[in-house]
Amino acid sequence: MGPVATQLCRRKPLDSIVADAEGTAHDGPRLERTMGLGRLTLLGISSVLGTGIFFVLGTSVPTAGPGVVLSFVIAGVVAALAALCYVELAGAIPVAGSTYSYAYASLGEGIAYLVAWCLVLEYGVAVSTVAVSWGQYLNQVSDAVFGVTLPDAISQPPGTGGLVNIPAIVVVIACTALLARGTRESILVNSILVCVKLAVLVMFVVVAFTAFDADRFTHFAPHGLGGITAAASAVFFSYVGFDAVSTAGEEVRNPRRTIPLGLLLTLFVVTALYILVAVSGIGAQPEGAFARQEAAGDAVLAEILTTVTGSGKAALILSAGAVVSIFSVVLVTLYGQTRILFSMARDGLVPQVFRRVDRKRHTPAANSWIVGVAVAALAGFVPLQELADLTSLGTLIAFVAVAAAVMVLRRIAPDAPRPFRVPLYPVVPILTAVSCAYLAYQLPGLTWTLFLAWLTVATVLYLAFGRRRSALREENAAVESGAEPESESAAESAAAVAD
Repeated sequence: MGPVATQLCRRKPLDSIVADAEGTAHDGPRLERTMGLGRLTLLGISSVLGTGIFFVLGTSVPTAGPGVVLSFVIAGVVAALAALCYVELAGAIPVAGSTYSYAYASLGEGIAYLVAWCLVLEYGVAVSTVAVSWGQYLNQVSDAVFGVTLPDAISQPPGTGGLVNIPAIVVVIACTALLARGTRESILVNSILVCVKLAVLVMFVVVAFTAFDADRFTHFAPHGLGGITAAASAVFFSYVGFDAVSTAGEEVRNPRRTIPLGLLLTLFVVTALYILVAVSGIGAQPEGAFARQEAAGDAVLAEILTTVTGSGKAALILSAGAVVSIFSVVLVTLYGQTRILFSMARDGLVPQVFRRVDRKRHTPAANSWIVGVAVAALAGFVPLQELADLTSLGTLIAFVAVAAAVMVLRRIAPDAPRPFRVPLYPVVPILTAVSCAYLAYQLPGLTWTLFLAWLTVATVLYLAFGRRRSALREENAAVESGAEPESESAAESAAAVAD
């Protein structure tokens, strides 16, 4: 095996990963453990429960018919299989790196680096595509309440009537400022916001069931099983983000127990709510509502509420809920992305600025601002309509890596502490990988082309920077030479502490 191949395959030992996270390996910057199970679960729900459910029915029902309920079930089952794999790994490796750290301990540095860039793609594109719609919902609310709206040129996404999306930039920068201020404050605000949007969706379900008509389910699958599975790939976007729970590994009390429980509770609550919204919405839909929504892009849930209640007030509440939902999703998704980059910087694979922690606030403030400004620019100036599927693809590939990590770690570290174990091993990890690969296969060819181009860029960055600056490479070289590892990364780490 050549030197490059050796570098690609080198693994970071489990005890080293945990020691870095706990601050016992060196005097590097540390995050503060402030979250319990309740707030961690709300963080996970907030990340998953975004605007997807507010419009995904309108785009998926024409494809699957009322069978879109099964599409949500299929997507939920795939997410649940992946969640079981996350549960085992989160208990064994309770650190901030999430899938990246799991892959580093099992699949090797090169694969871990590519997985990390899949996560950067997942979080970056997801938060941008969510942020761009904030202005639209904000206009709906301000028009209904004040009779005032922002001009399309500064409130619509670029490419669909807008020149620069000012509200998208504002919401990203506001969330960035909150994250830089402190994790405790950010999680408190998020907990309040997620309770609001849960209440709004529960209101929709209750109101919609008052007009429920079982005849709406008569033609259950007009396009057959193919339509249902195709819609499952699309609605999977609504499940993206639950893995953000595992990025909080270094800011959670008792992480080996709290993170696995937070993952399971997040997915259970979200799946149950999605199915209730789908069933009640289809049962109460006005004639042709979903076809109109697909053509016009209007919020179909708001139309259902207006028809059922005969008033626009309920729809106004739903739009206000979407405004709140977008803010909380942006907040949590930015949080997850900064923690991935924090772990990568600690390993020397990205510049050390991403791991500098503010002494007073215990947050990676510089990291937060770099990510926030980049995402704000993407959301404000770049047309993103064709990129939403990239989020799903990046997530599905990361889930395949998680399933593989479970099986590899069972072989190379059989005695590692595992408070939770995947049931029916190895069936569940294999089913996870196969089902995720199948949903990924259903995505359009353009999505795959863009994704492969992204991975090509990531590979070049790794070969040019990551593999040469890797902290693990320097540690291994020091061990072989019998000297203490002393590197530029270590010097920069000391500077990070001083900051």
